[in-house]
Amino acid sequence: MADLLARHAEALFWMARQMERAENLARILDVNETFSRDGQGSQNWETIVKLYADEERFAETGRALNAETVLHFYVLDTENPGSIVATIRMARENARALRPLISTEMWTQLNMFYSELRGLTKNAIAEPNLNRLCAFIKEACQTHTGITEGTYYRDSGWYFYQLGKLIERADQMTRLVDVKYHLLLPSPDYVGSPLDVSQWNAVLRSAAAYHAFRRINPSGMSPTRVSSFLLFNGDFPRSVSAAVADATATLTKLRFRFGLAVGEEAVKRLQFLDQWLTRETIEDVVARGLHETNDWIQSELIAVTSALHDAFFSQPPDGAESATPTA
Repeated sequence: MADLLARHAEALFWMARQMERAENLARILDVNETFSRDGQGSQNWETIVKLYADEERFAETGRALNAETVLHFYVLDTENPGSIVATIRMARENARALRPLISTEMWTQLNMFYSELRGLTKNAIAEPNLNRLCAFIKEACQTHTGITEGTYYRDSGWYFYQLGKLIERADQMTRLVDVKYHLLLPSPDYVGSPLDVSQWNAVLRSAAAYHAFRRINPSGMSPTRVSSFLLFNGDFPRSVSAAVADATATLTKLRFRFGLAVGEEAVKRLQFLDQWLTRETIEDVVARGLHETNDWIQSELIAVTSALHDAFFSQPPDGAESATPTA
């Protein structure tokens, strides 16, 4: 039996999060660009910055806030650690540290993806090209996920990769719902209007959820139905509920299979969030505030990540490398 070093477990966790984050950021930018053409463009792009709590960092660039500058900030800006280029660069650096553990196919695809991103110019984020660029980014991230699924050996590292992907997926879905709820609709008077319906339609497509949603809602579309589906439908793999349930099961199986005594706090937090998502209704959420609920879910996922770090990734007091057993 070999040991998975703590730094390798952490690199797998964050590589998965970074790939999932890049894919979902491309989805959010794509759906926002679609609706920034209605004369509310400046306000819409400002809300994207607020969505990621990047107001201070963006202000430091000294640029006026508009579609061109925000897209550059989130796609091409190498100085912004939250940009897609920077996120994929960090994923590649984690993959480099994991080179003895990951397949050649994983490494090659990620290298090629990063190289193509580095070669992008500002023309790639111009309005006629942005949808195509976002589609390329989403496809490359999905290719990475598929290659990993098909080639990564199922040791304990696999579980840390899955945890990173699932926690990030749940977090990003709350943000995608927020884009629509607080950003796209210019006035409450538009609720139920053709504009409102078309925007929810686009959000579903952005989340790759349109066809799944239509299977259980063949006619009619409303804010509560779509929000409920994206947050609570456990049969849709990208929903918050499904991601949290899968993360809970993954961490539980990791601890059981490898006889780990640590990680109990993270399990408890995930179980609490999983149970809350199972029993909550969209009516209760809307009454309480959808934005406030999304913020709360994000804070719970941050707490889970902190608990995972303390249990599995941090160094013991004597400075020795902590380790997680692998099969």
